[in-house]
Amino acid sequence: MDYRLDQLDLDRLRLRRSVKWTEHDPDVLPAWVAEMDFPLAEPVKSALAAAIERDDTGYSNAGASGLAEAFAGFASRRLNWSPDPAGVEATSDVVGGIGALLGALTSSGDGVMVTPPVYQPFFSVVEEAGCRLIEAPMLNGRTLDLDAVEAGFLSGARVLILCSPHNPTGTVPTRTELEAIAELAAEHEAWVLSDEIHAPLTLPGEVHEPFLPISDAAADWGFCLSSASKAFNLAGLNCAVVAAASDRTRRILKDLAFGEEHPGHLGVIASEVAFNEGDQWLDQVLAQLDFNRNHLKALLAEHLPEVGFRMPEAGYLAWLDCRALGLGDDPAEAILRSGRVALSPGPWFGEGGAGFCRMNIGTSPAIIEMAVQGMANTAHCA
Repeated sequence: MDYRLDQLDLDRLRLRRSVKWTEHDPDVLPAWVAEMDFPLAEPVKSALAAAIERDDTGYSNAGASGLAEAFAGFASRRLNWSPDPAGVEATSDVVGGIGALLGALTSSGDGVMVTPPVYQPFFSVVEEAGCRLIEAPMLNGRTLDLDAVEAGFLSGARVLILCSPHNPTGTVPTRTELEAIAELAAEHEAWVLSDEIHAPLTLPGEVHEPFLPISDAAADWGFCLSSASKAFNLAGLNCAVVAAASDRTRRILKDLAFGEEHPGHLGVIASEVAFNEGDQWLDQVLAQLDFNRNHLKALLAEHLPEVGFRMPEAGYLAWLDCRALGLGDDPAEAILRSGRVALSPGPWFGEGGAGFCRMNIGTSPAIIEMAVQGMANTAHCA
């Protein structure tokens, strides 16, 4: 099936009731939260419609579904990895899975390391677990700083929450970097929770390296968390998976509380179908995102050459350096006020975020053009 991802009806999009389209005033163009504007993959839409038709909206039974096998097959085809379905468990979402694992692996006051600028819920999930936040800021705001990671382990970090591919920068860690992290974790007897939710959206020319198969150390000290939610736009259906690759990490997964393993029923249905039957749709999405990142680069060069931009290697989130525009630490606030475009504020993502914005390009080229025009209008009035 040919999905017309380059032509989207803005009036139809505004009928959506998700947070992206209801958080701001109706005249604001939303380009912030990580929701794509593309239509659902037809197999997913059909499976959900069939569930509604049979009034099938009860509690999930992920263990009796084919979700683990579907994810394992998808990972084998698309992610350079062949996980054992026996080591794959369901959870509500990636952040919920991280929280559950922190509860199992840490005690109150233990150190948990993050690599800012980074996905903002990581900060809150560490706090909610009663742990002490340790930061290992990215080099130049984009590359893992292995010396800082080592220093974090030396200062007592029991867990590293790894974002791979990275959000908000869109960078893809190299195999060498991941091997080094695994060795450091093993040396310091610390855990790595690898959030790989954006891995299915690794863009042409780049290669995602899953953490668990990197080495024996990674398998012994790591967990992988993933979901169909970002790649197939299913975030509201609450379903993710946690994978383990050693006997002891599998035992830890099996011991998680029932409530932590309880995804949404429609999420299980949609995710299983997406993993099994969504390849054609995903290929078209990747092609569109590849076009969009190049389109954004050209638009910024023409209308906002002061804005620093390196194209994302994975995903549909563009990390924009707006410091030269003179709009302060939170340029998104000025762009929202004057340009009527909603971007994610850089300071949300911690150290290295001041003066930056995150822009969602999981949409049509025309909507990207509207967003850049709103930004340009703000910059020219500053």
